[in-house]
Amino acid sequence: MRKYGLPTFLLEILAISLAIVFLVPFYYVISNSLKTYADILTNTSAWPKVFNWNNYVMAWENMNYGKVFFNSLLVTVGSNLVIVLFCSMAAYKLVRTKSRLSSAIFFIFVAAMVIPFQSIMIPLVKVTSSIGLLNSIWGLVIMYLGFGSGLSIFLYHGFMKSIPVELEEAAIIDGCSPFMVFWRIVFPLLKPITVTIMILNSLWIWNDFLLPSLVLQDEALRTIPLATFFFFGQYTKQWDMALAGLMLGIIPLLSFFFAMQKHIIKGVTSGSIK
Repeated sequence: MRKYGLPTFLLEILAISLAIVFLVPFYYVISNSLKTYADILTNTSAWPKVFNWNNYVMAWENMNYGKVFFNSLLVTVGSNLVIVLFCSMAAYKLVRTKSRLSSAIFFIFVAAMVIPFQSIMIPLVKVTSSIGLLNSIWGLVIMYLGFGSGLSIFLYHGFMKSIPVELEEAAIIDGCSPFMVFWRIVFPLLKPITVTIMILNSLWIWNDFLLPSLVLQDEALRTIPLATFFFFGQYTKQWDMALAGLMLGIIPLLSFFFAMQKHIIKGVTSGSIK
Protein backbone atom coordinates (compact mmCIF):
# COMPACT_ATOMS: atom_id res chain seq x y z
CA MET A 1 0.00 0.00 0.00
CA ARG A 2 1.36 3.41 -0.93
CA LYS A 3 2.46 5.53 2.01
CA TYR A 4 1.05 8.98 2.63
CA GLY A 5 4.12 11.19 2.42
CA LEU A 6 5.11 14.80 1.83
CA PRO A 7 4.73 14.66 -2.00
CA THR A 8 1.16 13.38 -1.66
CA PHE A 9 0.37 16.08 0.91
CA LEU A 10 1.77 18.83 -1.35
CA LEU A 11 -0.16 17.44 -4.30
CA GLU A 12 -3.40 17.54 -2.30
CA ILE A 13 -2.72 21.13 -1.23
CA LEU A 14 -2.12 22.08 -4.86
CA ALA A 15 -5.33 20.34 -5.98
CA ILE A 16 -7.39 22.04 -3.25
CA SER A 17 -5.89 25.44 -4.13
CA LEU A 18 -6.74 24.98 -7.81
CA ALA A 19 -10.27 23.88 -6.89
CA ILE A 20 -10.74 27.04 -4.82
CA VAL A 21 -9.47 29.21 -7.68
CA PHE A 22 -11.96 27.63 -10.08
CA LEU A 23 -14.83 27.90 -7.58
CA VAL A 24 -14.32 31.60 -6.81
CA PRO A 25 -16.21 32.78 -9.95
CA PHE A 26 -19.15 30.55 -8.98
CA TYR A 27 -19.20 32.18 -5.56
CA TYR A 28 -19.42 35.65 -7.10
CA VAL A 29 -22.19 34.65 -9.51
CA ILE A 30 -24.28 32.88 -6.84
CA SER A 31 -23.84 35.48 -4.11
CA ASN A 32 -24.44 38.51 -6.33
CA SER A 33 -27.45 36.92 -8.03
CA LEU A 34 -29.18 37.10 -4.63
CA LYS A 35 -28.38 40.77 -3.94
CA THR A 36 -30.09 43.97 -4.91
CA TYR A 37 -28.43 46.14 -7.53
CA ALA A 38 -27.33 48.62 -4.88
CA ASP A 39 -25.74 45.89 -2.75
CA ILE A 40 -23.80 44.60 -5.75
CA LEU A 41 -22.32 48.02 -6.34
CA THR A 42 -21.60 48.54 -2.63
CA ASN A 43 -19.77 45.28 -1.86
CA THR A 44 -19.38 42.67 -4.57
CA SER A 45 -17.45 40.17 -2.46
CA ALA A 46 -19.75 40.01 0.58
CA TRP A 47 -22.31 37.24 1.06
CA PRO A 48 -25.87 38.66 0.83
CA LYS A 49 -27.39 39.57 4.19
CA VAL A 50 -30.88 38.97 2.83
CA PHE A 51 -31.56 36.65 -0.10
CA ASN A 52 -33.33 38.60 -2.83
CA TRP A 53 -35.13 35.84 -4.74
CA ASN A 54 -37.05 38.45 -6.68
CA ASN A 55 -34.04 38.68 -9.03
CA TYR A 56 -34.83 35.19 -10.30
CA VAL A 57 -38.51 36.00 -10.75
CA MET A 58 -37.71 39.15 -12.72
CA ALA A 59 -35.04 37.40 -14.79
CA TRP A 60 -37.44 34.55 -15.59
CA GLU A 61 -40.09 36.97 -16.80
CA ASN A 62 -37.80 39.35 -18.71
CA MET A 63 -35.93 36.54 -20.44
CA ASN A 64 -39.14 34.69 -21.29
CA TYR A 65 -37.24 31.78 -19.79
CA GLY A 66 -39.62 29.04 -20.83
CA LYS A 67 -39.26 29.96 -24.50
CA VAL A 68 -35.48 30.50 -24.51
CA PHE A 69 -34.96 27.30 -22.49
CA PHE A 70 -36.93 25.36 -25.12
CA ASN A 71 -34.87 26.97 -27.90
CA SER A 72 -31.59 26.07 -26.17
CA LEU A 73 -32.82 22.53 -25.54
CA LEU A 74 -33.96 22.14 -29.15
CA VAL A 75 -30.62 23.37 -30.52
CA THR A 76 -28.57 21.23 -28.11
CA VAL A 77 -30.55 18.01 -28.56
CA GLY A 78 -30.94 18.43 -32.32
CA SER A 79 -27.24 19.17 -32.78
CA ASN A 80 -26.23 16.17 -30.68
CA LEU A 81 -28.47 13.84 -32.65
CA VAL A 82 -27.13 14.85 -36.06
CA ILE A 83 -23.51 14.90 -34.80
CA VAL A 84 -23.79 11.39 -33.35
CA LEU A 85 -25.63 10.08 -36.43
CA PHE A 86 -23.29 11.40 -39.11
CA CYS A 87 -19.98 11.36 -37.25
CA SER A 88 -20.32 7.78 -36.02
CA MET A 89 -20.99 6.54 -39.57
CA ALA A 90 -18.21 8.69 -41.02
CA ALA A 91 -15.67 7.49 -38.44
CA TYR A 92 -16.69 3.86 -39.00
CA LYS A 93 -16.12 4.15 -42.74
CA LEU A 94 -12.77 5.90 -42.24
CA VAL A 95 -11.55 3.26 -39.78
CA ARG A 96 -12.61 0.23 -41.80
CA THR A 97 -11.43 1.62 -45.16
CA LYS A 98 -7.67 1.21 -45.30
CA SER A 99 -6.52 3.68 -47.95
CA ARG A 100 -4.60 6.91 -48.31
CA LEU A 101 -7.80 8.75 -49.16
CA SER A 102 -9.49 7.78 -45.89
CA SER A 103 -6.35 8.80 -43.97
CA ALA A 104 -6.30 12.14 -45.78
CA ILE A 105 -9.98 12.79 -45.05
CA PHE A 106 -9.46 11.95 -41.38
CA PHE A 107 -6.49 14.33 -41.26
CA ILE A 108 -8.62 17.10 -42.78
CA PHE A 109 -11.29 16.65 -40.08
CA VAL A 110 -8.66 16.76 -37.34
CA ALA A 111 -6.90 19.76 -38.87
CA ALA A 112 -10.20 21.65 -39.05
CA MET A 113 -10.30 21.75 -35.25
CA VAL A 114 -7.42 24.24 -35.12
CA ILE A 115 -9.04 26.78 -37.47
CA PRO A 116 -10.21 29.81 -35.41
CA PHE A 117 -13.93 30.43 -35.73
CA GLN A 118 -13.34 34.20 -36.04
CA SER A 119 -11.42 33.67 -39.29
CA ILE A 120 -14.46 32.17 -41.05
CA MET A 121 -17.17 34.11 -39.25
CA ILE A 122 -17.96 36.66 -41.98
CA PRO A 123 -17.88 34.19 -44.92
CA LEU A 124 -20.08 31.83 -42.88
CA VAL A 125 -22.77 34.48 -42.44
CA LYS A 126 -22.70 35.34 -46.15
CA VAL A 127 -22.97 31.71 -47.25
CA THR A 128 -25.73 30.81 -44.78
CA SER A 129 -27.69 33.90 -45.78
CA SER A 130 -27.45 33.01 -49.48
CA ILE A 131 -28.74 29.44 -48.95
CA GLY A 132 -31.53 30.39 -46.54
CA LEU A 133 -30.11 29.03 -43.27
CA LEU A 134 -29.89 32.40 -41.54
CA ASN A 135 -32.36 33.07 -38.71
CA SER A 136 -33.28 29.40 -38.43
CA ILE A 137 -32.94 26.90 -35.56
CA TRP A 138 -32.29 24.05 -37.98
CA GLY A 139 -29.75 26.14 -39.89
CA LEU A 140 -27.90 26.60 -36.59
CA VAL A 141 -28.06 22.83 -35.98
CA ILE A 142 -26.47 22.17 -39.38
CA MET A 143 -23.65 24.60 -38.55
CA TYR A 144 -23.01 22.87 -35.23
CA LEU A 145 -22.76 19.61 -37.16
CA GLY A 146 -20.01 21.14 -39.26
CA PHE A 147 -18.10 22.66 -36.36
CA GLY A 148 -18.53 19.63 -34.10
CA SER A 149 -17.56 16.99 -36.64
CA GLY A 150 -13.80 17.30 -36.18
CA LEU A 151 -13.62 16.40 -32.49
CA SER A 152 -16.46 13.87 -32.69
CA ILE A 153 -14.96 11.94 -35.60
CA PHE A 154 -11.56 12.03 -33.88
CA LEU A 155 -13.00 10.46 -30.70
CA TYR A 156 -15.12 7.91 -32.58
CA HIS A 157 -12.14 7.02 -34.77
CA GLY A 158 -9.94 6.22 -31.77
CA PHE A 159 -12.65 4.22 -30.02
CA MET A 160 -13.57 2.10 -33.06
CA LYS A 161 -10.03 0.79 -33.35
CA SER A 162 -10.71 -1.20 -30.15
CA ILE A 163 -13.71 -3.01 -31.68
CA PRO A 164 -12.69 -6.42 -33.13
CA VAL A 165 -13.31 -6.77 -36.85
CA GLU A 166 -14.19 -10.44 -36.23
CA LEU A 167 -17.54 -9.37 -34.76
CA GLU A 168 -18.49 -7.68 -38.01
CA GLU A 169 -17.24 -10.58 -40.12
CA ALA A 170 -19.36 -13.00 -38.09
CA ALA A 171 -22.42 -10.77 -38.59
CA ILE A 172 -21.83 -10.64 -42.34
CA ILE A 173 -21.57 -14.45 -42.47
CA ASP A 174 -24.93 -14.59 -40.65
CA GLY A 175 -26.47 -12.50 -43.43
CA CYS A 176 -26.26 -8.91 -42.13
CA SER A 177 -25.85 -6.11 -44.64
CA PRO A 178 -23.16 -3.46 -44.02
CA PHE A 179 -25.89 -1.10 -42.79
CA MET A 180 -27.20 -3.69 -40.31
CA VAL A 181 -23.67 -4.53 -39.17
CA PHE A 182 -23.09 -0.94 -38.15
CA TRP A 183 -26.42 -0.29 -36.42
CA ARG A 184 -26.87 -3.70 -34.77
CA ILE A 185 -23.29 -4.64 -33.94
CA VAL A 186 -20.98 -1.61 -33.96
CA PHE A 187 -23.15 1.29 -32.82
CA PRO A 188 -24.33 -0.35 -29.54
CA LEU A 189 -20.66 -0.89 -28.66
CA LEU A 190 -20.05 2.83 -29.11
CA LYS A 191 -22.24 3.78 -26.14
CA PRO A 192 -19.40 4.96 -23.81
CA ILE A 193 -17.82 7.28 -26.38
CA THR A 194 -21.23 8.40 -27.67
CA VAL A 195 -22.21 9.56 -24.18
CA THR A 196 -18.85 11.32 -23.85
CA ILE A 197 -19.30 13.13 -27.16
CA MET A 198 -22.84 14.16 -26.25
CA ILE A 199 -21.69 15.58 -22.91
CA LEU A 200 -18.80 17.54 -24.40
CA ASN A 201 -20.92 18.90 -27.24
CA SER A 202 -23.77 19.79 -24.87
CA LEU A 203 -21.41 21.86 -22.69
CA TRP A 204 -20.20 23.69 -25.77
CA ILE A 205 -23.50 24.19 -27.61
CA TRP A 206 -25.60 25.14 -24.57
CA ASN A 207 -23.14 27.87 -23.54
CA ASP A 208 -22.28 29.11 -27.03
CA PHE A 209 -23.03 32.77 -27.65
CA LEU A 210 -21.13 33.85 -30.75
CA LEU A 211 -22.60 31.52 -33.38
CA PRO A 212 -26.27 31.94 -32.28
CA SER A 213 -25.76 35.71 -32.14
CA LEU A 214 -24.73 35.66 -35.80
CA VAL A 215 -27.45 33.29 -37.00
CA LEU A 216 -30.54 33.91 -34.83
CA GLN A 217 -31.82 37.43 -35.35
CA ASP A 218 -35.47 36.92 -34.42
CA GLU A 219 -36.28 37.55 -30.74
CA ALA A 220 -38.48 34.43 -30.65
CA LEU A 221 -35.46 32.26 -31.55
CA ARG A 222 -33.12 33.46 -28.81
CA THR A 223 -31.23 30.92 -26.73
CA ILE A 224 -30.40 31.41 -23.03
CA PRO A 225 -26.98 33.08 -23.63
CA LEU A 226 -28.58 35.53 -26.09
CA ALA A 227 -31.44 36.32 -23.72
CA THR A 228 -28.98 36.94 -20.87
CA PHE A 229 -26.92 39.29 -23.03
CA PHE A 230 -29.83 41.68 -23.43
CA PHE A 231 -29.62 42.61 -19.74
CA PHE A 232 -26.56 44.62 -20.78
CA GLY A 233 -27.52 47.77 -22.66
CA GLN A 234 -25.45 50.65 -24.00
CA TYR A 235 -26.00 52.80 -20.91
CA THR A 236 -27.29 50.40 -18.25
CA LYS A 237 -26.17 47.02 -16.98
CA GLN A 238 -28.74 45.10 -14.95
CA TRP A 239 -26.26 43.00 -12.99
CA ASP A 240 -28.80 41.71 -10.47
CA MET A 241 -31.08 40.17 -13.11
CA ALA A 242 -28.21 39.25 -15.43
CA LEU A 243 -26.49 37.15 -12.77
CA ALA A 244 -29.77 35.51 -11.87
CA GLY A 245 -30.29 34.77 -15.57
CA LEU A 246 -26.82 33.23 -15.72
CA MET A 247 -27.71 30.93 -12.83
CA LEU A 248 -30.93 29.91 -14.57
CA GLY A 249 -28.85 28.94 -17.58
CA ILE A 250 -26.14 27.16 -15.57
CA ILE A 251 -28.36 25.02 -13.32
CA PRO A 252 -29.78 22.68 -16.04
CA LEU A 253 -26.33 22.13 -17.55
CA LEU A 254 -24.67 21.48 -14.17
CA SER A 255 -27.37 18.97 -13.30
CA PHE A 256 -26.83 17.18 -16.60
CA PHE A 257 -23.04 17.20 -16.21
CA PHE A 258 -22.99 15.86 -12.64
CA ALA A 259 -25.38 13.09 -13.64
CA MET A 260 -23.28 12.03 -16.63
CA GLN A 261 -19.68 12.99 -15.77
CA LYS A 262 -18.55 9.42 -14.99
CA HIS A 263 -19.04 8.52 -18.65
CA ILE A 264 -16.46 11.08 -19.81
CA ILE A 265 -13.45 9.31 -18.31
CA LYS A 266 -14.90 5.90 -19.14
CA GLY A 267 -15.43 6.80 -22.78
CA VAL A 268 -12.05 8.43 -23.33
CA THR A 269 -10.05 5.71 -21.57
CA SER A 270 -11.96 2.94 -23.34
CA GLY A 271 -10.90 4.35 -26.69
CA SER A 272 -7.26 4.45 -25.68
CA ILE A 273 -7.04 0.73 -24.78
CA LYS A 274 -7.01 -1.87 -27.53
